Amino acid sequence: MVSPVKDTSHLVCNRFHKAVELIGGRWTGAIIQALLRGPTRYGAIRATIPDISDRMLSDRLRILEAEGLVRRRVVPETPVRIEYELTEKGHALDRALAAIAEWSEKWISRESPLEPEPTHLPPKTAAPRTFLGKPRIKPKVAP
Repeated sequence: MVSPVKDTSHLVCNRFHKAVELIGGRWTGAIIQALLRGPTRYGAIRATIPDISDRMLSDRLRILEAEGLVRRRVVPETPVRIEYELTEKGHALDRALAAIAEWSEKWISRESPLEPEPTHLPPKTAAPRTFLGKPRIKPKVAP
């Protein structure tokens, strides 16, 4: 009796999708590129990526740490020094990021903005605000 062949293409698709979402997140590739040089302090990463906000950098580092791509290391000296470095899993992205960089050199113009303006959407206008809840402060009642 021949066992039926299992279709695992959906599993590969899910793994690929998760990988692309992980490294394709805003600023994530740039952070990984900065860490490929070795252990790096927060300020040095921030200086390498001038347009990133402190909050975004902190959030991305936490996500990368949770995913096992980055290790946060506290160096016990005065003052305490915190360094970030890629794990083996993080370093494994080196070739993939190099291939993306090579592709971008060939196909992305230097003048391209990071976020192109959508031409098919009308300009944003502020909608009037409506109050949908209870007031936080009780109004004063005149005696």
